[in-house]
Formats: sequence, C-alpha cells, structure tokens
Amino acid sequence: MQRKRRWKKYIGDKAFYKMVLTISLPMIIQNGFTNFVSLLDNIMVGRIGTEQMSGVAIANQLFMVFNITIFGGVSGASIFGAQYHGLGDREGVRNTFRFKLILSMILTAAAIALFYFKGEVLISLYLNEDGTGGDIARTLAYGKSYLYVMLAGLVPYAVAQSYASTLRDTGETKLPMKAGIVAVLVNLFFNYILIFGKFGAPRLGAAGAAIATVISRFVETAIILIAVHGKHRITNIFQNVYHTWAVPGALVRKVAVTGTPLLANEALWSFGMATMNQCYSVRGLSVVAAVNIFSTASNLFNVVFLSLGSAIAIIVGQQLGAGETEKAVDTDRKMIVFSIMSCLILGAFLAAAAPFIPRIYNTEAEVRRIATGLLLISACCMPLNAFNHASYFTMRSGGKTFITFLFDSVFVWVVSIPIAYSLAHFTSMPILPMYLCCVLADLIKAVIGFILLKRRTWVKNIVA
Repeated sequence: MQRKRRWKKYIGDKAFYKMVLTISLPMIIQNGFTNFVSLLDNIMVGRIGTEQMSGVAIANQLFMVFNITIFGGVSGASIFGAQYHGLGDREGVRNTFRFKLILSMILTAAAIALFYFKGEVLISLYLNEDGTGGDIARTLAYGKSYLYVMLAGLVPYAVAQSYASTLRDTGETKLPMKAGIVAVLVNLFFNYILIFGKFGAPRLGAAGAAIATVISRFVETAIILIAVHGKHRITNIFQNVYHTWAVPGALVRKVAVTGTPLLANEALWSFGMATMNQCYSVRGLSVVAAVNIFSTASNLFNVVFLSLGSAIAIIVGQQLGAGETEKAVDTDRKMIVFSIMSCLILGAFLAAAAPFIPRIYNTEAEVRRIATGLLLISACCMPLNAFNHASYFTMRSGGKTFITFLFDSVFVWVVSIPIAYSLAHFTSMPILPMYLCCVLADLIKAVIGFILLKRRTWVKNIVA
C-alpha cells in the first residue's frame, strides 16, 4: 500500500493525462508532422547528391541559430503571457504579444543583414576536406544559393512565431498545429516540383528547396492572421491589439529582467550547437552529411519530449500564475516522469530504425555508417535529454531565467564545446566516440537539474 502511494506521486490519473495531452498533443502532431516532412525534404535533396545535401544542411545550421533566437525572444514574454492568462488579465496577454512582435522584427532585421553580408564566410567554416571526394566549392555554391533565397522567409516566420506562442500561452494549440501542417504540405508539394523539375518547372535543386520553404512560411502566416483577425476569428485575445504599439514600461522592465537571460540563453545555445557541429565537421564532408541525416531523423523522434517541455511551461506557468503552487509542483513531477517514460519507448524505436534510415539517401557507404552510429547514440541518450529539457522548462515556468541561462547555454560553452573542440583539434579520435563523449557530458547537467528541482526555487508567481 505504501509503495502504491509512493508511485501515485509520479503517475497521474486519467483526467491528468487528458489535460496534458490536450495541450501537448497538438504540438506533438504539428512538430512531428513538420519534422517528418523535413525528413522527406532532406531525402529529396539527398537524392540529387551529397554536395547539395551538405550545402543545405550547413545553411540550415545558420538558420537554426536564427529560429531558436526568435524562440528565445518570444519565450521571455511568454512566461508572463501564460501567467497573465492564468490570472485572467487579457490586456496583459496583448501587451506581451506586442513586445514579442517588436522584438522579433528587430532580431529579424539583424539576421538578414548578417546572413546577406557574411553568409559565405559562415558557410565556409564548415567546409573541411576529408579525402572522400566531396567537392568543397560545389558545396559552398549550393549552400549560398539556398541561404540567399531563404532570407525572404525570415519575416513571415518571425510574425508566425509571435502569434503562435501567444496562442499557446492561452492554451490554444490547435490553430498553430493546423497552420503548421498546411505549411509543411505546401512545402513538400513545391519541393517535389522545384527540386526535381516536375510538371514543366525548372530543376532547381537546393534553391528549389529554399523557394518551397519560403512559400510555405507565407502560407502559414496567412492562415494564422486570417484565423485571428478575420471575420470569423477563433479568439478575441488579439482584438484591438494594434490600436497601440505602446507596451507599458513596467512590463518592458519585467520582461527585460526575466526575458533577457532567456533570449541570451537561446541565442548562445543555438550558436553553441552550430559551433559543436563545426567541431564535428573538422572530420570532413562525410561527417557533415552524416550529421545532417542523423539530426533530421532524430528530430522526428525528439518531438515528444520537446513538445512536453513546452507543455510544462504552459501548464505549470498557468498554475503558478493562479497561485496553485503545490498543484504546480505535483503537475511538474508527473509530467517529467511521463516525458522520460515516453522517451524510453521512442528511444527503442529509434535504435531499431537506425540501420535503415541512412539507406534511403543517395550517398556514400561511409556517410551511412557514421549516420547509423550517431542515431544509435541518440536513441540511448533520449531519456537523459528528456529529463534535461523538462528541467529547463520547469525553471523557466517560474521565471528563473538566469538559472536556465547558466543551466543551458553556459553549460554548453563551458563544458560541451571545450570537450568537442579539444577532441576535434588535439586528437585523432573518430567522430562516433567523439560525439559520445560530448553527449555523456550532459550527465553533469542532469545532476544539476535534479538538485535545482528538489530545491523548488522555481516555484514562484511573477505576475500577482
């Protein structure tokens, strides 16, 4: 009986999982569908050659930094948006949206300028000869053509993220899911036409993939704008949101104090991941191609713990905003366990699929071998990543963004990157044991996260 009571601390009832899935399932479906189409997208580019696939992969490393920086920018305000919604303050939610949109446009302008003037230099950092026959000049050309076309899609992406994050703050996750699904279908359709030159269209390869992505981002943004501002709008939360662009100074100061560490964290973390991949690329173009295959495939399996992390920020944040602190602690504990158990199952599926996924690509045997090994390592470490991700969003839900800054990006730059750089430049260690050493360093982060959760310093209402 005592053992049963102990387990009830970690396992919720039917109503609990219904509540969790109501919030998280639309995000899982949207992210899963998006990543599945990204995998098909990646396979299409991979069918026309390793150089085109590698060029696109390198450019996408740079766009990942932009995408996650935008995520960090809107997430700082979303901490307040979720708690304002829990408090019932609709104007507070609108003010957080205005802040998100203004900040997103500033970040987007800076990113366009950087990529336009320094794109070739940034892509060249990833190009290292490895003797496998990869053509560096062609890879650079394909990467540049993809990057310059993609610049046209940065503004609609930033607008869509500002709206979607605010909708999620209020518990509305279905609209972003639907818009995302339509967008990836549009992307897939135009990819097929423009990459391979079907139905009389020119065969554009990597540039065609970029054009398809840009079209899909405009479609996604249009769907969201029509749904929230159109005649039959689904919510009134954005009603009169543009009657002013002014954001109360008190809120700006609060978001700046709480959100700046989060923005810095996401920017530095994404830049850190790009730096890690640059360290791996020292082992040659075959590694660049293998990392691209591995990351695209593993992202499809990672959507569950990534979406559950976002759900923790929403659900726990709303409960903290409503003053239900003990309920928030109980909810958080059960959601973390749910995320870890889900990833034990998904990790097993990924391990089983690992030998077969790289065979889909039209690439060299060495690239497939490396990609298979990377996927197996990722499968084994998925529960660890789930715990670390849930710990991060738990602390974020209570506004502990400086702690998350130390926990996430500072850890990457102080621990993970020095390990990767040292192994890449001062040893001849092959890529697979090198990658494993870098991943196992996250065990340190897991211990730190466990201690921080136990201390409950994150249990805080920041909008009351």
